[in-house]
Amino acid sequence: VKDNIIEEISYLVFGCCASIATSSMTSVLAKGKSLGDALRITEEDIIEALGGLPEAKIHCSNLGVSALKNAIANYYEKTSLQEDAQ
Repeated sequence: VKDNIIEEISYLVFGCCASIATSSMTSVLAKGKSLGDALRITEEDIIEALGGLPEAKIHCSNLGVSALKNAIANYYEKTSLQEDAQ
């Protein structure tokens, strides 16, 4: 993250093809966005960007979005702790 913009993003996922695809698309959609805009990425955004998912795999879209939101929360926590230490 630089100047509140996600410059680099990566993921590590073990799972089915849909899990890999949704994680990959989450990273594509988040890269270049501000943290606030990235937090607004939804499961529906991922599904739409992929051109849909089989009904049995819709839950996979939650994985990437949840991981992204957790990573951003972790970033905010770490930067807050660093600011408090200064």
